[in-house]
Amino acid sequence: MRTFECAKVKQFFFVKLNAMMNTKKIIYALILPLVVVSGLLFANRETKNETSKKSNPRPLSAAEREAVLKKWEASPDGIMHKKWEASPAGKKVLASAAKIKKSIRDTTNMEAVVTSLSLLPGSRLGFGVMVRINGDDYILAFGPEKSGKNDLNFNNEFEQLHSLKVTDKIMIRSHSVSYAPKYAYPIVTGDYVERDGKIIYKRVPRQGGC
Repeated sequence: MRTFECAKVKQFFFVKLNAMMNTKKIIYALILPLVVVSGLLFANRETKNETSKKSNPRPLSAAEREAVLKKWEASPDGIMHKKWEASPAGKKVLASAAKIKKSIRDTTNMEAVVTSLSLLPGSRLGFGVMVRINGDDYILAFGPEKSGKNDLNFNNEFEQLHSLKVTDKIMIRSHSVSYAPKYAYPIVTGDYVERDGKIIYKRVPRQGGC
């Protein structure tokens, strides 16, 4: 009789033990995917944070910008540029750029006259024309033209600018004027052009930028 009761107790114990083991397996089976998913989400978030840090570098401080400028000025290109600025040709370009500095800063209208429909040979500024503003000559540059003129859906943003003629009077706006030893005139970035009260060009801001 005792042997039978002992067998029953052992059987009951093993059944409970198997049940507990099966329950743990089920719990592990439920928890494991959650752990894996949580790990993937965390890793993905870390990756996004790293990517964000790389794509949005910290802007340089005033001291860092000054150090970069000093380093460039000591380079061969910087030395050549300083010599050009001190030359008669460089002084002339800088003086012309200074004349329109306020209009550039405030992005206000400047009255100009078209003097040439093409830039000087060797220019690498894309499409542009030569203009005269208050007696000084400038390069009015718009950048490279899009390729694909044979595409039916092609839209040339410079199309109306190609209708300009020498002596045309235009109103222009720009946010930037630059210069380089290679060019005999200041380079004005064309953002807006108006002729006879009609807008013939307006720069489209880049996506995610200005």
